[in-house]
Amino acid sequence: MSPLRRATTMILPLCLLASSAWALSLAELSNQDASGGLKAALEKGSLAAVGKLGVENGFMNNDKVKIPLPRLLEQARPLLRMAGKGQQLDELSLAMNRAAEAAVPLAKPLLLGALKSMTVSDAKNILMGGDTSVTDFFREKTGAKLGVQFLPIVKKVTDRSNLSAQYNNAMGQASKLGLAGGGNNTVEDYVTQRALDGLFVMIGEEEKAIRKDPIGSGSKLIGKVFGTLN
Repeated sequence: MSPLRRATTMILPLCLLASSAWALSLAELSNQDASGGLKAALEKGSLAAVGKLGVENGFMNNDKVKIPLPRLLEQARPLLRMAGKGQQLDELSLAMNRAAEAAVPLAKPLLLGALKSMTVSDAKNILMGGDTSVTDFFREKTGAKLGVQFLPIVKKVTDRSNLSAQYNNAMGQASKLGLAGGGNNTVEDYVTQRALDGLFVMIGEEEKAIRKDPIGSGSKLIGKVFGTLN
């Protein structure tokens, strides 16, 4: 037997053994620790996101999630400023972001509740999913309910702006005439959606950080689960 063939004959079983060991390790991890590690990651990431956004300037001072004026108002900004409504624009911009900051803490119990509904299938999908599989799980489980809860809080804040009421009235008239597109035709609907988007963006940022440095998460279980995948 040639030296090359002899080496190949020796190496191949070792490679198969290593592959088998990895598969067993992942299987054992999935059965024993995946659920606990994923729940710990879900809780850590979601609560960190809520904590960063649900405070004064949590949205306003974060360029990744800061809520801009609705597109039509932004386009009309020069004319509105010429009409003496510049201060109202600034006030509405601040009010929208303050509304999102006030609404986000309501997400905490729903996000934590989603953990209790996590199935073995959910855990495996998250474990083997992409960088935002945790975020996708949260969006699917909580997105619609969060929107319902956020809306009245957002409306309470944005209703204080005269410009908000004027915008909603104008959009209502445009909708009746078939001139307004589908989607968010009121300031409160717009802000509610942007608040949800911002929350999931930040959960995604937390998830990516955990996946990148699971040991640095401070949790041995998170480190064990995600460290196995790195």
